[in-house]
Amino acid sequence: MKKKLYELAHSRAGDKGNTLILSLIPYDEKDYELLREKATAEKVKEHLTEIVDGNIIRYEVPNISAFQFVCHHALLGGVTTSLSMDTHGKSLSYALLGMEIEI
Repeated sequence: MKKKLYELAHSRAGDKGNTLILSLIPYDEKDYELLREKATAEKVKEHLTEIVDGNIIRYEVPNISAFQFVCHHALLGGVTTSLSMDTHGKSLSYALLGMEIEI
């Protein structure tokens, strides 16, 4: 059975220059381990391959049952140089939540 991440978690986005930062926070703490296993940096990179040109690093934040994905070279140069409609990458949290995982 497959589920989209938005069925299990919510996300926020932030930026620093050309680096996009995405959080992934399960609605229910019991889903933390499932997301830990399925939402790897490699899978997120595969899902966001058309958006993120650089590496993606996943940080685990177990004390709040969350993850942070740091996506390098993801904002077409950054806020002050990008011609993108979404220079801060705020809509990209929804792109992450559209990822499907096998449960």
